[in-house]
Formats: sequence, structure tokens, C-alpha cells
Amino acid sequence: MRWERLSGDGSGAPPALFGTDAVTRTFDTPEFRGVTFHEIRAKSIVNRVPGAARVPFAWTVNPYRGCTHACVYCFARRTHAYLDLDTGAGFDSQIVVKVNAPELLRQELAAPRWRGEHIAMGTNVDCYQRAEGRYRLMPGIIAALRDHANPFSILTKGTLILRDLDLLCEAAAVTEVGASVSVGFLDRELWRTVEPGTPSPERRLDVCRTLNDHGIGCAVLMAPVVPFLGDSPAELRATVRAIAAAGATSVTPIALHLRPGAREWFMAWLAAHHPHLVRRYEALYADGAYAPAWYQRRITEQVRRYAEEFGIGSARSGAARRVRPPERREEAAAPEARTGASEPTQLTLL
Repeated sequence: MRWERLSGDGSGAPPALFGTDAVTRTFDTPEFRGVTFHEIRAKSIVNRVPGAARVPFAWTVNPYRGCTHACVYCFARRTHAYLDLDTGAGFDSQIVVKVNAPELLRQELAAPRWRGEHIAMGTNVDCYQRAEGRYRLMPGIIAALRDHANPFSILTKGTLILRDLDLLCEAAAVTEVGASVSVGFLDRELWRTVEPGTPSPERRLDVCRTLNDHGIGCAVLMAPVVPFLGDSPAELRATVRAIAAAGATSVTPIALHLRPGAREWFMAWLAAHHPHLVRRYEALYADGAYAPAWYQRRITEQVRRYAEEFGIGSARSGAARRVRPPERREEAAAPEARTGASEPTQLTLL
């Protein structure tokens, strides 16, 4: 194990966002070989979402920066540039850990200025990525939210959330708790190359099934729908069918979007794995980070039809569908089917 000071430019001054006590540890173990953890003591943990963001929540908690899920399309890659870290392989292997997140959250929730608003987690990088297995920050975070009866939601591609199932149930007894998992496709070859550090889509759907079986309403964000690789009618139908079988409360399709930082990394991956699609992607995303409105409408309409076929509804649920506490859940157990078309949302998962 090697210890060193984390500094931004070699001048001895601390990098932006980090205090002078930030350190780096490099683990040479089979589980974390090649991964560097930057342990920091954050100055704040509840973050306000910029007003221009296309998301249905105002506050987030992110105990990690960088993500070993290594999804090649991850929009959060650009945030590593703010730390003078690489947005490609560095984003996958240089993980910032806010080791004081649970106690800092308790302080901020207890502050007179805090009004108990909904907090979303997992919307920047996954709070249940592999690093969480070592640092175990989420149990303390969930316990703090439970003790303050503060509503929250969690979005994940990880299965580690089931470790904290008892805590989630305890929190749901006193406040609104929601969960979503991200499953954009079932194709195993595509999964292994585009989301190499994640559990398989089938295992994520097992998480959805287990959460719902325990009274934690779990939706599925069908994200991302990858143009020309995971968007055929047959692939979309098979994915929606599997989502329905997992008991998802809703399904919301989200077409791939490619912001700066992610765009360059994804296009390099595309050139290496599917070079014949490079020009088609350049044309499809010629006007910016988002797929054209006509493409998004087509995907939304197809998924809506399949959701109706298999008995689930589309919903503009954002990061997660909020659910009622158990004492009120019985009356909500059999809601009317939601089969109306929804406008495509622009939240991408990590």
C-alpha cells in the first residue's frame, strides 16, 4: 500500500474542492488492482442541483466521484476534469471517497436552514459501486436520513443496495423512500463492453424484484437506449418484458446522450468496437449531446406500447419513484395502470 499527498499541480497548494488533509492510497489487491482511492474530508455533502438541469429533484448526496462501473457513456466523466484527473480511464480508476459523508450529512440535516426536502442519490456516480463494499458509507447515510425522517431516493446499477435492505425498510416506515435500477438492454456482449464494471442486467432486475417484494417501490430506467446497438424493436420488447417480469413499478426509456467528456470516450470505444457506426453516430448527434427529438419520441412510443402489452406503465419518475411509508402503502398497492405516453427525460445513469 502506498500513501501520498493529493496535490493539484505540484506547488503544494491543495487542489480545488479538497482540503489539505486529502490523501491517496493505492491498493494492489485482486479486488481493487489498478484502482486509486483519494480519501478526502468533504466540506459539504448536500448539493443543490443547478436550476438548468433537466432533473425532477433539487438536492443530491454523492459520497463518491469517479466510478469503477466504467460505463463508456457516463456523463459524469467531465467532472473529473475539474479535479485535474483524466476523464477516460482515470474516471474508471481514480475514485474520490468522501470518508466523512455520513457524519457530515447528519450535521447538515440537523441545521436550522434545512427544510427536509427530497434528496436523490446515485444521480452523478453510483453510490453502490464497488468502492462502497470497502468504505460502507451508505449505511450511515441511510441511517441519518431515517433518523431525520428525510425523504430520499436511490438510483443504482449495483446489487450492493440489497446489503442495506433492512435499513431501507426502516427508513420507509418513517418517510418516503424510492429506488430505481438502470437497465437499458439485455444483450450480454453489449453489456460486457459498454458497462464492463457493472452487474449483469439480469442481476439488476433481481434487485428490482427483491426491493419490490420487501415494499420498497422500485422503478426501472431503461437507460441508456443505445442507438443502432440496443434499440431494435425486438431488443426493446425483450427488455421491457424482462422489466415487467421483475415487477417494476414503472419503466422510463432514456436515449443515450453524449456530453463533452463522455462523448470523446464513447466515440473512441465505438471506433474500436463498431467502426461502421461512427458516421451514423456523428450524424445522429450532430446537433449536440442529445439524440434528436424524433428519435426520442420513437423510442418512447415503442416502449410505451410494450409496457402496455406486459402490464406496466411509463412514468416521468426521474431518479426514482417515491413511495409511501408502509402504514399507507396498502391503499397504494393496486394503483390504476399508467399506460399514457411520457415525454422522454434526459437523466442518464451511472
